[in-house]
Amino acid sequence: MITPADANPYTLAHFVDDFRAIAVNNSDTHDVLKRLAPLAESLAASADLKARVRKDCDPTQGFAFQVLHEEPDHTLAVAVLSWLPGRGTPPHDHGTWGLVVGVEGDEVNEFWKRVDDGTKPGHAELQKLSEKVFAPGQTLLLTPNIIHSVRNDSDEISVSLHIYGKHVNFTNRSRFDPEQKTVTPWLVTQS
Repeated sequence: MITPADANPYTLAHFVDDFRAIAVNNSDTHDVLKRLAPLAESLAASADLKARVRKDCDPTQGFAFQVLHEEPDHTLAVAVLSWLPGRGTPPHDHGTWGLVVGVEGDEVNEFWKRVDDGTKPGHAELQKLSEKVFAPGQTLLLTPNIIHSVRNDSDEISVSLHIYGKHVNFTNRSRFDPEQKTVTPWLVTQS
C-alpha cells in the first residue's frame, strides 16, 4: 500500500545528483532553469524536503536562510527560506540565476526595473513593474539580471525552496532602496 509519504519518494540527494548533471558545464541559463524547474517542484512537494524545514526565522532580517546543499566552490546552492508574517526583503538581485518554488503559504514577489544608467556608485533608481503571488507548488524562474522583492502578507510563516547557480553570499549581489535611491551590497545571515 502506498501512503502519502511514499507518493513522492524524490529526495534532496536525488535532486543534487540531477542538479549536477544538468547545471555543470551548462552555460545556457534558460535551459538550466527549464530543466530544473520540474525537479525542484518535485523536491518542494517531497516528504524529504518538508522533514528538513526549520521555521526558526531570524527576527532581524525577517526570514531564515537554511542551506541544504552547496558545492565546495559555492555553486549549486539549495536553500529553504522561511518568512515571518508581515516581513520580507527589499528589492534585490541575486548575481546568479535562481529558481524559487513555494512550499507552504503564499509569497508575494514584486518585480523592479533599474532605470538609471548605473554609473554613479551607491545610486540606483528603480521602477516597479509588477507584482505576483506565488502559492505552494508554483515556480519563479530568475535570470541574473532580475530585481525583485519578497514579502509574506499572511499571519503564518511561509516557506519556499530556493535553488541558485551560486550561493548568493558569493555573487556580489545588491539590495536597493527605491525611496532613498540607493544600492548597497547585501549578504544574508544563514540559519
